Amino acid sequence: MRLLEYFSNEAEFKKKYKIIVGVDEVGRGPLAGPVYAACVCLKYDFNLINLNDSKKLTEEKRNILENKIKENSYFYTYGYASVEEIDKYNILNATMLAMKRAVDKCSIKPDLVLVDGNKLPDWEYECLCIIKGDQKFPSIAAASILAKTKRDKIMNIIQTIDNKFNYSKHKGYGTKEHYDELKLNGPSILHRRTFLKDYK
Repeated sequence: MRLLEYFSNEAEFKKKYKIIVGVDEVGRGPLAGPVYAACVCLKYDFNLINLNDSKKLTEEKRNILENKIKENSYFYTYGYASVEEIDKYNILNATMLAMKRAVDKCSIKPDLVLVDGNKLPDWEYECLCIIKGDQKFPSIAAASILAKTKRDKIMNIIQTIDNKFNYSKHKGYGTKEHYDELKLNGPSILHRRTFLKDYK
């Protein structure tokens, strides 16, 4: 997709809606740690070069863009669902909860919420879900980046508390190293038991 096309998708909505926010989440797949969501209201004149789905960016690029997004947003918020909530409600419902919490924290009620994916939380906001929205809409891409960098920082902090697992490297995802750590140490309170059927 050319950059001009990338811009024009969201620009069309701005002709009708004043306060537009993008919402995205990270952390649905890991074996451990919370799921995080971010909500971003970008300034209209934000330079969008290099903005993209967080999974398509290196950690270094995400960290650089994180600062640019924060500097060029009217506001941004975060929401999360805990490991306990993931196990209690399942990962899909916990993800919806994290996104709802992020949007509910907005200092100004959005006129339109753009959500990545094909499911919407149960809320009162006017919204639209877009499959691969983080590759099509700048606000969603920005939310994807903020959610990812925020969760990574949380996992780095968790690393200092529970050093039996190399969370600062694998971020709780199911890598070979992480499974080897599980075989050696067993799961901790940070692990999603519903994701670990072999560990009771």
